[in-house]
Amino acid sequence: MTDARIVLLPGDGIGPEVVREARRVLEAIATHGGHRFTFEEHLIGGIALDETGDALPASTLEACRQADAIILGAVGGPRWDDPTAKTRPEDGLLGIRKGLGLFANLRPITVRDAFVDASPLRPERVAGVDILFIRELTGGIYFGDTIVSDDGTVVGDSMTYSVPEIERIVRVAAAAAARRKGRLTSVDKANVLAVSRLWRATVERVVEEEFPTVELEHVLVDAMAMYVVSRPRDFDVVVTGNLFGDILTDEASTLPGSLGLLPSASLGSEVPGLYEPVHGSAPDIAGRDLANPLATILSAAMALRHSLDLPREADLVERAVDRVLSAGLRTADIAAGGPAVGTTEMGRAVADAVA
Repeated sequence: MTDARIVLLPGDGIGPEVVREARRVLEAIATHGGHRFTFEEHLIGGIALDETGDALPASTLEACRQADAIILGAVGGPRWDDPTAKTRPEDGLLGIRKGLGLFANLRPITVRDAFVDASPLRPERVAGVDILFIRELTGGIYFGDTIVSDDGTVVGDSMTYSVPEIERIVRVAAAAAARRKGRLTSVDKANVLAVSRLWRATVERVVEEEFPTVELEHVLVDAMAMYVVSRPRDFDVVVTGNLFGDILTDEASTLPGSLGLLPSASLGSEVPGLYEPVHGSAPDIAGRDLANPLATILSAAMALRHSLDLPREADLVERAVDRVLSAGLRTADIAAGGPAVGTTEMGRAVADAVA
């Protein structure tokens, strides 16, 4: 039996609805396996700004530090889109990543059999796609120094990485590859950028010394952008830096046919992981029982696997999702105009399939 403290951060828009269904499925898993999960909710994002004036209250961050896993819904929405505001809902997400040292973003891109025809690519090209992208999350150009000339006509942003930053992300990626098919693709721009040459050399050394059974290949980022859509089935685990990972994972997210099916995890060294759907807060459908909870439910499955050390239970949730989809249940975003169920009914169906 596993005892676990799970912090829920529903956030804004459809966040509370999809997090509620993820909790429902986790409760079904606890009952099924004889585990004891304790849940507590805390504020983040726009609602936290409204109630406390802070997108990430200190009490929320402290609760997250004490948790075994964190499930996040979504943050932001038009009501907080004030360009003059000093604090925005998204600051809560950036703050929790920084506060917990979450340096590795894991985004699985899986094309499920029931959705092969929903992909914008031909079925024969995407059938069986199962890629795990691992993006470095706290370094690179997004966190580099910015230089602005006195007259403001010249601006520069620096892309920097240190050897320890590269080592820790490649260890996460190589370990994942060793558990999967044993193939790791590292993406860089080593033909042009000095930082990428350091990246490539460090990746080669770590894999050679610490993961000798993992097959490593290097691909330039511009080539990888083509391969994601021309031969996505050729890849297993892909590791890359912050900027390249941001772009490539957004490109790859189109392959399964809906953002409503895509989970993600952000991990650190000795802290709980943060698990969230890839989609946004979708305020236009919030509170209408229309949101697709499957990405959040699949994010909860990642929490079971990576933070709670319950891989069998994670498999159980993922199989339950596949069974529900194979049975024909669809929320509006994936129904292609056909019959659709609501958020609550979809969540219940997955929870029932777990039992």
